[in-house]
Amino acid sequence: MAHTWLLGLSCFYHDAAAVLLRDGVPVGAAAEEVFSRKKHDPGFPVLAIRWLLREHKLSAKDITGVAFYDKPLVKFERLLLSHVATFPRSFPQFVRGIPGWFATKLRIQHLLRRELGYTGPVLYGQHHLSHAASSFYASGLDEAAVLTVDGVGEWATTSWGKGSGNRLELTHELRFPHSLGLLYSAFTLYLGFKVNSAEYKVMGLAPYGEPRHVDRIKQLIHIKNDGTFRLDMRAFSFDYGMRMFTSRFEEIMGAPARPLENGELTQFHKDVARSLQDVVNEVMILLANRAMDDAGTRNLCLAGGVALNCVANGEIIRNTNVENFFVQPAAGDAGGALGAALWAWHELLGKPRAWRQDHAFLGPSYTEAEIEAALNRYGAVYTRLDRAKLLEKAAELIDHSLVLGWVQGGLEWGPRALGHRSILGDPRHPEMRDIINMKIKMREGFRPFAPTVLEEDAAEWFELDRPSPYMLLVAPVKDEVRFGPRALPAVTHVDGSARIQTIRRDQDPLYYDLIKAFKARTGCGVVINTSMNVRGEPIVNTPEDAYRCFMRTDMDALVIGPFLLLKEQQPALRLPSAAEEFGLD
Repeated sequence: MAHTWLLGLSCFYHDAAAVLLRDGVPVGAAAEEVFSRKKHDPGFPVLAIRWLLREHKLSAKDITGVAFYDKPLVKFERLLLSHVATFPRSFPQFVRGIPGWFATKLRIQHLLRRELGYTGPVLYGQHHLSHAASSFYASGLDEAAVLTVDGVGEWATTSWGKGSGNRLELTHELRFPHSLGLLYSAFTLYLGFKVNSAEYKVMGLAPYGEPRHVDRIKQLIHIKNDGTFRLDMRAFSFDYGMRMFTSRFEEIMGAPARPLENGELTQFHKDVARSLQDVVNEVMILLANRAMDDAGTRNLCLAGGVALNCVANGEIIRNTNVENFFVQPAAGDAGGALGAALWAWHELLGKPRAWRQDHAFLGPSYTEAEIEAALNRYGAVYTRLDRAKLLEKAAELIDHSLVLGWVQGGLEWGPRALGHRSILGDPRHPEMRDIINMKIKMREGFRPFAPTVLEEDAAEWFELDRPSPYMLLVAPVKDEVRFGPRALPAVTHVDGSARIQTIRRDQDPLYYDLIKAFKARTGCGVVINTSMNVRGEPIVNTPEDAYRCFMRTDMDALVIGPFLLLKEQQPALRLPSAAEEFGLD
């Protein structure tokens, strides 16, 4: 019996991605950035698509249908109407932005034919419905309220409704320009960080501040008791200009914007970040309650870029009576590719649900032979260890306060490293956060690192009453635990919280057993886990990516597949020749 292959795509805004479904079950998913090495790559995901086809020995003619994550013509309509409504202020943005639509965004079918030779049907989903489908159909819940919050799709910026069985309906929406995601992006720029790539820096900065400016921010966003809201558009210019906000925004906030990626981060900036987070928490709690009340269920599925705000997610857990809570690990635009394909399978083809997401390891993986060949091309010095010895040695290195790269299996789907492309360290070491931040990640010192904890030990260390397998919940760290106050200084943020990943053995046996081995040595079933990349680069994908990252930083050791590499034994980094790279020597 022939399989039904559906290809889901998202692209042309940020975080382009491709997902492949076989008979309704995802068999591969990856963002374009991990192949192109351009962080947040928005381009047509031809490299990701080619990987999926190659991995499953398919050609374009084997694909039953392609599902795109939004409706470009409707989005184009919104842009044109916004430009007309705000003319002549919108003219510079019109001149700069509109030509690109005719080259790419309105030519999906042409690009598929030109790049891949695909001439089959293209199905256009709706942006927020794709987000909603990515969460509900992955959750395994038979029934749930579904809430999606982001910058903007076609017109919607916030949507909610209900999923039941293989049907999903969004019944309410807030429309552009009134957007919680765009409010957050405006403050990201105001605080001197890049929009659509550095919002998480604002979230990391917030605990250093106090909510002194909530009243100022509430002059910019007017919030009703049911969570619906409106922005004071006199203070914003994202609907017509190249800048996110006007001088009125700065007047209300009482200070000019911090220069982009420059200038001192003062207590004022920290207080603004904290105040913004408090406002976002308030809105998300109200919206979650509204969505669950309207749907008549205490199950909630969340998606959209704002769903990556794990602080707000934790507040929902603690301040609503939600029972089952699911956030799709690639909740942003990349996840729209998954949602579009699942929407096509269930809604258009009417197929029953046959999949529940139980891990996020849907990206490329590499065989032992491929890893060894890559290491040999670099002249690397390595030792092959059996499983038991590998776990023993890795746990020993972490216990000795060394920084360990850990590369195994399929690449994670979504922005969080979950134990397959990770940098690991000892959470008990009071200086480990600064060591990894300055010597490895080369990023701002105020940004925290996350812990991975054995699921059965989570309640011992954290005030968390449920699993958090995708590192999308923040919870308080318990002060009084086995080793006394601040027992986990390297993963405890300044406000006493942590962004937590829990792990069970059936989710990832090797990574689980590593943490179990570390616990056997130390009594601590927790490790630091951060993504294996340096500032400004995507997470590593290939063995070559991993080795270069290892050698260009002060990482002490690397475990990749069954191989252990120690930095002190490595020769100077030598890039392989083209002949070596392609196996021609």
